[in-house]
Amino acid sequence: MNFFESQERAHKNTTSLIVLFGVAVIALIVMANVLLMVVFGVVDSQQMRDGQAFVAQMDWKMFATVGAGVSVVVLVGSLYKMMVLSAGGKVVAESLGGQLIPRNTEEPNQRKLLNVVDEMAIASGTPAPPVYLLANEPGINAFAAGFSPRDAVLGITQGAIEQLSRDQLQGVIAHEFSHIFNGDMRLNLRLMGALNGILILGILGYYLMYSASFSGRRRNNDNSGVAIMALAVGLMVIGFAGTFFGGLIKAAVSRQREYLADASAVQFTRNPMGIAGALKKIGGLRSGSIVRNPGAPEVSHAFFAQGVTGFAQWLSSTHPPLADRIRRIDPQWDGKFDVSETLPPAESPEPIDDASATRRTDMVRNMATVAAGAAAADAVAMIDRMAQPTPESVLYARSLLSELPAAIRDAAREPFGARALIYCLLLDREAELREQQLALLQRRADQDVYALAISLIAQMDALDKRFRLPIIDMAIPALKQLSDRQYPSFRANLVALINMDARVDLFEWCLQKILFNHLEGHFGKTPLAARRRADPGHLSREFGLVLSVIAYAGAADQGSAQRAFDTSAQSLDVKGLALLSKNQIRFADLDQALGKLDRLAPEAKSQFLKACVTSTWHDQRATPAEVELLRAFASVLDCPMPAGMAPGA
Repeated sequence: MNFFESQERAHKNTTSLIVLFGVAVIALIVMANVLLMVVFGVVDSQQMRDGQAFVAQMDWKMFATVGAGVSVVVLVGSLYKMMVLSAGGKVVAESLGGQLIPRNTEEPNQRKLLNVVDEMAIASGTPAPPVYLLANEPGINAFAAGFSPRDAVLGITQGAIEQLSRDQLQGVIAHEFSHIFNGDMRLNLRLMGALNGILILGILGYYLMYSASFSGRRRNNDNSGVAIMALAVGLMVIGFAGTFFGGLIKAAVSRQREYLADASAVQFTRNPMGIAGALKKIGGLRSGSIVRNPGAPEVSHAFFAQGVTGFAQWLSSTHPPLADRIRRIDPQWDGKFDVSETLPPAESPEPIDDASATRRTDMVRNMATVAAGAAAADAVAMIDRMAQPTPESVLYARSLLSELPAAIRDAAREPFGARALIYCLLLDREAELREQQLALLQRRADQDVYALAISLIAQMDALDKRFRLPIIDMAIPALKQLSDRQYPSFRANLVALINMDARVDLFEWCLQKILFNHLEGHFGKTPLAARRRADPGHLSREFGLVLSVIAYAGAADQGSAQRAFDTSAQSLDVKGLALLSKNQIRFADLDQALGKLDRLAPEAKSQFLKACVTSTWHDQRATPAEVELLRAFASVLDCPMPAGMAPGA
């Protein structure tokens, strides 16, 4: 199943969730009506045993009123929870006691984890998500949370980073990246919101019982107190039923996804023993995969492995048995879990500039060249590989990281350095304009950031253009750590640097689009909302504009641009496409066009990106400008675009 099929499957699962949610609400309405009829004496025990008598005694007006009331309570509970979760995955991580791991941490196990996350992110073509550590959890577990890659976070327990080897940790992280790309995260958050509404009646019952008990003690009103207590107990029973229904819904939408994510992790790493070893370790560890935080049951369906135990696990077994998962990955498994208590040695950051790293780099470059030629011959296969990084792409990402100068790599991992690197990327090559840009930064930027940018200019100028996208990807998680005061200043400085020469070139537009696409929502500028899907047949102007931009990006002349456009247009089943002249193209129009194309269904997005790739490689090569445009377009559409898919960068 490729990226776009997974997105469509997630959409269908959301529809299934709505149906199951509706069934649960109807059941709660019936139970609430029965409760009220019994508490207030509308029916007696004899009528309860006689179905026909019960139906005959039913007050349907009351039934409708109670049904409306229950529906409103459930809906308000769900909407409130969704509003809380709208801030993204960080809300889930913080609710479990997660602490953000600083990007510049020197703690060996945390550094090992962030290295693995960086490699997987660059190989996948998406910025590395912030990583939260559940510091007081000895069990081995992890989760991904968010509505899209823009606001995704990873969470991982202390037990996981201490007990797992690097290969095992890579298997777990690959599993969670699969959830990010497959649309599972968004479904998980919607499930949390829906289930909160179902459980709200039980919560109301608890508070009603507390209130009735307190009021009864004060007023000694036994008659009213008994009725209210009975109603409270009944609501708590309904709440228990809601928990039961919630467990069934979680199991219905979660279990099969874990098998798919396991398979994806094996595909990403081509190392089945990595994720299988992690699962075997969970089976042999005394604390297993249990998350002890009180909020764990609410998030249980998002964990890497079963995170709750006892009665809660019986109600919501959201994960397949460990043995079944292991045997699907390792059919030769002997059935024995890993009970060794020997901890893997802590790993320091990967070595740089040694002979083995040089040989590895040369090997990866050769593989990238071969991959480029093969992909140029088959653009469709490239898009079908989206969000499915190969071991070669992971190795390619590791090579890129090892080739980066240490000063640049370290700077990208903390907020001061990340800002300095972005400023350096925007400095013009023309001396006079660069002096004006630096003068602006000296006046307006944080002085420590300005000084760091000055110290990095020479190394940044010497870098090959293929490092520009990885540096942006590495900087984004650190930029998300800016304060609410620092981000507006950084944003204003970035825009000012771009506008200094009164024009915007393609790289500046791409950098701005990628950065703001991931940062604006994080800082509360663009809340995510469900939108109606767009009809490709009504977007011919938008398709034509975007394909015109990418056709000109790699063209030496008008004829070459026309050939690129014609090749890409033929792959789209959209009428009325025509190459625009350069003077008809404005970045403001391009922004609006991409906003509309973002509403396409997954299959239509796939066809659109295939057309873009076809344009890029119609001449068997991809220029850096074309690669960066592809990445910017894909970023707006929330589609990962691995660097290895366009090695010409």
